[in-house]
Amino acid sequence: MAEITLSAGGGGKAMARLINGVFLKYFKNSELREMRDAAYILTPEKTAFSTDSFIIKPEFFPGGNIGKLSVAGTTNDLACSGAVPLYLSCGMVIPEGYDTEKLEKIVSSMAEAAGEAEAEIVTGDTKVAPRGDLQGLIINVSGIGRTEAEWNNYSAVKAGDCVIISSDIARHGVSVLLAREELGFSGGIESDCNVLCKMLQTLYGLRVHFVRDATRGGVAAVLNEISERSGLGITVRENDIPLRDDVAHFCDALGFDPLAVANEGAVIIITEKDDAEAALERVRKHPAGRNAAICGYVRQDAGVIMETSVGGRRYIEMPLGEILPRIC
Repeated sequence: MAEITLSAGGGGKAMARLINGVFLKYFKNSELREMRDAAYILTPEKTAFSTDSFIIKPEFFPGGNIGKLSVAGTTNDLACSGAVPLYLSCGMVIPEGYDTEKLEKIVSSMAEAAGEAEAEIVTGDTKVAPRGDLQGLIINVSGIGRTEAEWNNYSAVKAGDCVIISSDIARHGVSVLLAREELGFSGGIESDCNVLCKMLQTLYGLRVHFVRDATRGGVAAVLNEISERSGLGITVRENDIPLRDDVAHFCDALGFDPLAVANEGAVIIITEKDDAEAALERVRKHPAGRNAAICGYVRQDAGVIMETSVGGRRYIEMPLGEILPRIC
């Protein structure tokens, strides 16, 4: 099958060929191969559950593709919640005429990312949309994990806590925009799209109060969300925020605030002050965290403030919307 036809979503032989020839080829586990309407799984006493849907243009970009992005996105959400990912589902809506070889590459990337997270894709669903109804592939990945810590409790954040960013920022958004070749710019900036489970699991046992990945809306959105829901203020130091020069130059040329540009491998970690250095050291041992930095602290009053590189101060507002053009 060189391309996906409508019959591949019809429940007959063509659909069986697609499932056996692509999905089961890469998603290898005994539970999925039973092909039941639901997977039978054993869950721990306290279970974390997350779901996310993914569309992106282009579907392949430096450093990843929509398949890697979908598994990394959901497993990272579980990891940021303090959970170890165990089981995933995969729902795909495929445009009629979609290239089968391209789909295989995407499914292979999903299997590789799931293996990195040590999670299994145990159930799924496939639909094929008539030609012209979709602009590209749509993937939904849901995940279940074993809760080891509770890192999404806003009430745990307190004045004096330290703010850590686990990676240089804005690289994913810039990578995708450059890959589109629509803005008159070219470059080989690679997305920070990464599975972060193992990195975050090294923080168990430390006094980590809150963790959130800075995806859509970037660092600015996450910091404002934490500030608003905790009722506390956050100060960050511009000189301590990791930002690559090439990414900074691109954002400056187009008038983008790097703090509002999407990431797929950068998380905000709020820790007890006395545990911040230990947390930073552990994060930096992971390849995706080698550029991590302690960049700020939590205040008793309200609002998100940046201490600028020239000695001034400015408020960081919640982004009104995603930067244009949309990256996903």
